[in-house]
Amino acid sequence: MVVETSEGGGIVEMKQHQSMTVTSQSGKPNRLITEKSPYLQQHAHNPVDWYPWGEEAFASARNQQKPIFLSVGYSTCHWCHVMERESFENASVAAVLNEKFVPIKVDREERPDVDRVYMNALQAMGQNGGWPMSMFLTPDLKPFYGGTYFPPDSRFGKTGFTDVLLRIDKIWNTERTKVDQSAHDLTTYLEESVRAGKGDAALTWDVPEKCFDQLQQSFDDAHAGFGRGSKFPRPVSLAFLLRYYKATRNKVALDMVERTLRAMADGGLHDHVGGGFHRYCVDSEWRVPHFEKMLYDQAQIIEVNLEAYQITGSSCYADVARSTCAYVLRDMTSSEGGFYSAEDADSPLPENPAESGEGFYYLWTKQEIINLLGEKEGRLFVLAYGVEEDGNAPMDPQQEFAGKNILFEVETVNDLARILGKQEQEVRTSLEKSREQLLEARNRRPRPKRDDKIVLSWNGLMIGALARAATILDQTGFREAAEKAAGDILARMHDPSTGLLLRRMRDGEARFEGHLADYAFFVKGLIELFETTQDSRWLKEATELCGSMITLFHDPKDGGFFETNGKDPSVLVRLKEHYDGAEPSGNSIAAENLIRLASLTGNDEWRALAERALMSFSGILASQPVAMPNMVSSLVLLLSSPIEVVIVGSVQDVSVRTMVKEFYRRFLPSAILLVIDTPGQDTRSMVHPLFRSFSMREDKPTAYVCENYACALPTNDPGKFNELLDRASSTPLNPQRRISGVASSR
Repeated sequence: MVVETSEGGGIVEMKQHQSMTVTSQSGKPNRLITEKSPYLQQHAHNPVDWYPWGEEAFASARNQQKPIFLSVGYSTCHWCHVMERESFENASVAAVLNEKFVPIKVDREERPDVDRVYMNALQAMGQNGGWPMSMFLTPDLKPFYGGTYFPPDSRFGKTGFTDVLLRIDKIWNTERTKVDQSAHDLTTYLEESVRAGKGDAALTWDVPEKCFDQLQQSFDDAHAGFGRGSKFPRPVSLAFLLRYYKATRNKVALDMVERTLRAMADGGLHDHVGGGFHRYCVDSEWRVPHFEKMLYDQAQIIEVNLEAYQITGSSCYADVARSTCAYVLRDMTSSEGGFYSAEDADSPLPENPAESGEGFYYLWTKQEIINLLGEKEGRLFVLAYGVEEDGNAPMDPQQEFAGKNILFEVETVNDLARILGKQEQEVRTSLEKSREQLLEARNRRPRPKRDDKIVLSWNGLMIGALARAATILDQTGFREAAEKAAGDILARMHDPSTGLLLRRMRDGEARFEGHLADYAFFVKGLIELFETTQDSRWLKEATELCGSMITLFHDPKDGGFFETNGKDPSVLVRLKEHYDGAEPSGNSIAAENLIRLASLTGNDEWRALAERALMSFSGILASQPVAMPNMVSSLVLLLSSPIEVVIVGSVQDVSVRTMVKEFYRRFLPSAILLVIDTPGQDTRSMVHPLFRSFSMREDKPTAYVCENYACALPTNDPGKFNELLDRASSTPLNPQRRISGVASSR
């Protein structure tokens, strides 16, 4: 359905506009007041007569034959806040919505299944995706028009929200047949798109080569990262490049990763005072962030920095991973153990807490810093982090950032020591102490709002990141936090009688049946936790939940996995997600899990399911692998010789722990690690039959290093073990392997 507006609908395009102050005319709360979602509760006192997604709303639309206005967002979304202040708190706009539409509000983080269907529809209309997403549906939930942010009135070439509502109402009442036909055609397109990515050709090493070429072409050689505009982290691309480097030793791939990670760590994307990373930077130089912080970003950034540390040995990557873990444990962890979802970009203004603005919690004036740190230490900090008298933050139309500074590292410790004639350690210690002092001062400011719901998929990513960090960085506390979170999820978000997982926990309520990403990401976290702890409990849970994932989501006809289990009739289309964006797709993580669990347990059927999953997207992999770099990483895993490292002995034994540490000192993405015969564990009964026959030699812990289940002679000599690991680490890729979905050549 085409509505003649100049809307355009992109968040990026709207960055130039500032929010206007609108006084809320809300009275009694609407239906959202009983919802647990922080986002829905934010709108519970709007004058808009909101419904949550559900049959009550759908029945109202059918009975009144009104179109549905669907608004999708999330609690830390800046432009969602803007549209609320401008339109949803405006009594006159609310009156139009309430009279002519059935308005429904959805938290995309609770219902990604609903969000994805209508986001795909929006993009099929030729619009830019983004949030808030504003969609218009027929009473049978079929989309016919949509956009993202609408200003309250027409300006800057964008049609005002009230005008859009009135035009949609007119078309609905005068051209209903066209609307219904348009909605039908769009829904048919969405249904057909589910199988659009499948191809016929076998998958070979040409796919990773093409993915590397496409990433290299988009690499910003001036500022690092990819693309020439706003900079998004997208760790899945960096993780692929590290695996490509491992397979090919092409130093260009490693250079792109290192330059990008350093730009991220040095720039405004990184919270230099409190740790952690913001969502993205609005500029090309990594200096001006969009200030919200998301759990899934923290988890993935930790992992890719850990891998860069394993490859290079450079402590800067270990430091970033360590400080990001510390931020999550300090500010994003519940008392029960689960991890919160996000922190808002907006925060109350220090001088007027009744108002809020983006980023104010993180900004500093030069004088503030000098006053807090003292003249000597303050001058050093100012020099290190690019602080200027008049502020280094960009001037916006209302000059809200005037005189304020975004911290970004402009001088290294080494350069500062040379410039100031000091010892490096003296400079490092001074900056460390200064950051602690500034954090203490910042903690006294009004904080951004925190979305304290526990989202299962993101917790799975964080559990995995902490588990890996525990061993690679030798931090017991990280392991304990990962175990506590996994235990909390299994206790409160898992029904062992049915094997079902629930997606969201908040305020004691676990709700919404888990989607593919929830199962896949959590299983990934459990696999990482098992390899870190060698506690058979985690392997048992991982294999059982992987089996549940296959039962609920696998497509037996075409391979791969659907996003939903198909039981909810309100989800218009059962989609298959393939795009690896800010989060990896559920399909790519599911494929990775199946490969790793097949190596651990000897279940070759699971490896075959992984191959079929890749083949179900082979058309996209062959033409645009850059759209799914995490799936390409799974392909690299399948094309590589699997490495199995089995240590027979107790994980508590000092020599065993030394061997485990040596394993994690290396980047071995195609390797699995098993320690069997730990007292009280039944790991031996759960793993590949070959491993069950392994035993200690000379009553000493003994290591077996195997490639594709062909093992070198067992050893209990540390030097020989290291030699075998080095040899396995340098095993070249066999480019002749291919994946056909029927039987792979090995």
